[in-house]
Amino acid sequence: MVSLEDAVIARLESHGERFEILVDPDLAAEFRREDSDVSVEDVLAVQEVFRDARKGDKASEEAMRKVFETSDPLEVTPIILQKGTIQLTAQQRRQMIEDKHKKIVSKIAREGINPQTGLPHPPKRIERAMEEAKVHVDPFKTVDEQVNIILKAIRTKIPIKFEKVKVAIKIPGEKAGSAYGVISSFGKIKNEEWQSDGSWIAVVEIPGGLQDSFYQKLSELTGGNLETRIIK
Repeated sequence: MVSLEDAVIARLESHGERFEILVDPDLAAEFRREDSDVSVEDVLAVQEVFRDARKGDKASEEAMRKVFETSDPLEVTPIILQKGTIQLTAQQRRQMIEDKHKKIVSKIAREGINPQTGLPHPPKRIERAMEEAKVHVDPFKTVDEQVNIILKAIRTKIPIKFEKVKVAIKIPGEKAGSAYGVISSFGKIKNEEWQSDGSWIAVVEIPGGLQDSFYQKLSELTGGNLETRIIK
């Protein structure tokens, strides 16, 4: 549950009445999605419906029943979120845009590669391409809703595409147990088997942008005692 200090106001005006609730701005935006599994309780900072949230004036049960046919805040909240507007201060909006911008850059850096080299782009290069392409980040849309549009925009500045790569790996058997969980966190293990010499081999599918991090982590876990190659 978001704190009152970090909450923003969602407002709906209807039938001459005004209704306000205090919400988590990110979860409120996520709640609006058709496939969202965010709960009403998580969105609200406090389970109350106000006439004026800043003054702490609660909406009357009579007004709520007139407009919503219920006075239950948990039933009223979804209607306000779907039909109303979310109010942000200039600082809150800047912070939301900055946070969403970082998440978008992180996702593109994680999953994108330069198709000319097969290597990932550094986050700084992606940020520069977004700036040059004059990309607009919407604080209320999710990362997944925006990333494809942004990817299309920055393709005019840098060669990039989303691609998964298959990596064949071979590590000593005594390192397999500790490495298995780490490997699974990077991607999907497509095939695996134990060799007669006690080593463990596998084919792992990972986002193209994670190649450097993947190799570095495996090298740390195995002390550099591993073999890897990209499967075309």
